[in-house]
Amino acid sequence: MEDSEKPGAARAVRRTVLGDAYVDASAADPDPVAAEFQDYVTAVAWGAWARGGALTNRDRSLLVLAMTAALGRMEEFRLHAGSAHRAGVTDAEIDELLFQVTGYCGAPAGVAARRSVKQVRAERERAARDGAGR
Repeated sequence: MEDSEKPGAARAVRRTVLGDAYVDASAADPDPVAAEFQDYVTAVAWGAWARGGALTNRDRSLLVLAMTAALGRMEEFRLHAGSAHRAGVTDAEIDELLFQVTGYCGAPAGVAARRSVKQVRAERERAARDGAGR
């Protein structure tokens, strides 16, 4: 991939995994520093996804979930747990990941991540119910 193609590829992967609504909302801040920061985050974090290599987006999603849980970054963990299905990650895989996080990073990290997963799933079920009732 040419250097000139990298920013667009990073933006495309971010949009594919996190969804249009999230990316559009994060880009809506009129503050120029916020826009520059979003561009930087996209280039650094999502550029790693867009570079290719031996890992699939599913693999990368699982790794991001494990790392954010291990670091106690529950806001980011929730974001990625709610978006992981777009990268091909199943609920069963997230459940298994929580056992690994707990075993290798400790019960506080695993318990916090489990709480977040329960919240994400409850929100997803509520949205599905609300959408089905229309």
